[in-house]
Amino acid sequence: MTRQSISLTRPNDEWLKAQVESEEYTSKSDVVNDLIRKARELEALREKLVAAEKGGFSDKSPAQIRDDVKVRSRHAGKV
Repeated sequence: MTRQSISLTRPNDEWLKAQVESEEYTSKSDVVNDLIRKARELEALREKLVAAEKGGFSDKSPAQIRDDVKVRSRHAGKV
C-alpha cells in the first residue's frame, strides 16, 4: 500500500477522528479507503445508469441493477 499525505479541514479531521473513536474503523486510513471504495461503486453505478438511459428500458429492478454493477466492478478490479 502506498502512503499519502493529505491536508484536511478541521471539520473533516474531526469527523474522521470520530469515526475511529466510534470503533467502526481502526484508523483514518480505513475510513478514507472505505469512502473511496464507496465513491467508486457510485461512479460505476452512474456509468451503468447513463448507459441504461441511452439503451432504453430494463426489466430489472434498481436493486438488481445495483447488484449487477457491484459484481461487474469487482470482476473488473474496479472495486
